[in-house]
Amino acid sequence: MLHTSDFDFELPAALIASHPLARRDASRMLVVDGENVADRHIRDFLDYIRPGDVVVFNNSRVIPARFMAGEHEITLHTGVTDKIWWGLCKKFNKIPVGSELTLDDGTVARVLAHDDDSGLKLEFLCDNVFDVLNRVGKMPLPPYMRRDEEIEDRERYQTVYAEPVGSMAAPTAGLHFTPELMSGIEARGAKIVKVTLHVGAGTWMPVKTEDLSQHKMHSEWCCITREQADIINAARRVIAVGTTSMRTLESAAMDAGKSGGNGRVVPICRSTDIFITPGYKFRAVDVLLTNFHLPKSTLFMLVSAFAGLGNMRAAYRHAVAAGYRFFSYGDCCLLFKNGGGR
Repeated sequence: MLHTSDFDFELPAALIASHPLARRDASRMLVVDGENVADRHIRDFLDYIRPGDVVVFNNSRVIPARFMAGEHEITLHTGVTDKIWWGLCKKFNKIPVGSELTLDDGTVARVLAHDDDSGLKLEFLCDNVFDVLNRVGKMPLPPYMRRDEEIEDRERYQTVYAEPVGSMAAPTAGLHFTPELMSGIEARGAKIVKVTLHVGAGTWMPVKTEDLSQHKMHSEWCCITREQADIINAARRVIAVGTTSMRTLESAAMDAGKSGGNGRVVPICRSTDIFITPGYKFRAVDVLLTNFHLPKSTLFMLVSAFAGLGNMRAAYRHAVAAGYRFFSYGDCCLLFKNGGGR
């Protein structure tokens, strides 16, 4: 039985990328195919594309979800309705239910509830929450960057194809892609599908239990349309760009299995709390492009399930020795499903 500590590894702080490179497509790409690793570049991604492939991106747009309300810094992570959101906040239990918090532009947010995992449930007394956040919010950079938002983050902590608003963190594997690189995918005879998963606490919350079965994932809303499902089901291979695309696809694959369908996926528009760990049988995805993830995180558990824990531990040791840049603004790796071949 695997435990959280099995997914720990040593990472020098100097390898954590606090800023993006000058160009989106300047990142390195570590290719992991079983026990074999190769040092490549994100522009080499096209070399691995075949006619008939479908490359799946998550097109969710990051909102400037971090703001001050008096002395409290709050980061929204999950929308309940247009005006009711859950937000993370230090010492949130000391903020009484029913109290009203005032944002920098005068907007009032009423505290509706507390939750040990989700923080504060807030109702915004305004016409449009996103308009308010665009005025007073900051991009919710992960705490390991150890810095505040800078002007360039408004563009660079966002994919070039981002559309529907709703994420509290970027689907970071997509940050490497330029319009030219995406055009190159289609020039190789592959198709592009843009699904949606609004990234929330489920993707980023740490695992606090040693027993993986005791970890509870937060739900995140995702969607694959009927037309998109048809394209995915006709694919020779499915290549997921990012773990959020992966979790969307595998959630749809689970629904396909329950319905007895023959395709990889069925259309879905629902919340998912899928938690993928070693032993999971992948039904939809053949290849995964993803960034390097935190020790003991649900994301490192996911990639270990996909490519093999031993293979990923060895690949991360190689990445550390070779000076790859880690986490959201870091480099990426191209993973082939363990035992799946090319």
